[in-house]
Amino acid sequence: MNEVFYNGTYYPVNGPALPVSNRGFHYGDGFFETIRLIDGKPVFLDHHFSRVLETMDAYKIERPIDFTLQKLEKEIIALSERNQIEKGGRVRVTFCRKSAGYYLPIGNELEYIIEANSLEHNRFTLNEQGRNVDLCVEFKKDLNRLAVYKRIECQVYIQAALFAHEKGLDDALVQNYKGSIIEATSSNVFLVSNGVLYTSGLDEGPVAGTMRMNIINLALENGIKVYECTLTPQNLLAADELFLTNAIHGVQWVGSYRTKRYFNDMSVRFCRLLNAKLGI
Repeated sequence: MNEVFYNGTYYPVNGPALPVSNRGFHYGDGFFETIRLIDGKPVFLDHHFSRVLETMDAYKIERPIDFTLQKLEKEIIALSERNQIEKGGRVRVTFCRKSAGYYLPIGNELEYIIEANSLEHNRFTLNEQGRNVDLCVEFKKDLNRLAVYKRIECQVYIQAALFAHEKGLDDALVQNYKGSIIEATSSNVFLVSNGVLYTSGLDEGPVAGTMRMNIINLALENGIKVYECTLTPQNLLAADELFLTNAIHGVQWVGSYRTKRYFNDMSVRFCRLLNAKLGI
């Protein structure tokens, strides 16, 4: 039976672990990271850890003295081994403010829980069939200083995913309140036009994804121009390619948006570059 790791103790994955007083449960007072395992080890963990520290500062949660990159890596690997994950896997680390109080917390200490599950593939693989997407126009993401972080409160993404499911789609694209396209339900969005990459700027409110950062860096290292800008539905119709990125799947190419059809040459290239970067 799989286990989770909560505040230094292992618990059965289907058993009680979080107390009812947990502020993530009560108020959504927390955030999370999803991390890919390859050969049972977390990849790009330094990027994730940097974002964790940045998010803790934004949430005004205190960093424990012993909370280090090395400690988190050790805990993730130990849990993966206990759950017998030797190859590909997915880790979620949920961070909450540990204190009593109501909207005003009494303290700002940190607590976190680690979950780890196996995946079929031990490398980043490109989807064989292009994903079909459309805009979810009913629910739009707010713009504030916490928008770029992976907040526990995910109702916009949940509603977008429900919209996609009801419409028989593979995913839905999310807009901010200005109408700009900023991301999909669990991924950043990239357009390709004439060999140039375009993605929503962080000032538009997408999550500052670790894979987004890696794709931008890989593009620049390989002489591919990248522009962070406002994306509109008209841009989708004019693009040659559309692909999605996140820490777990790497790159996923989109086959269609409404009546528009896309190629996947750049998606294939980035998937290869990503695996080569990791030496796999």
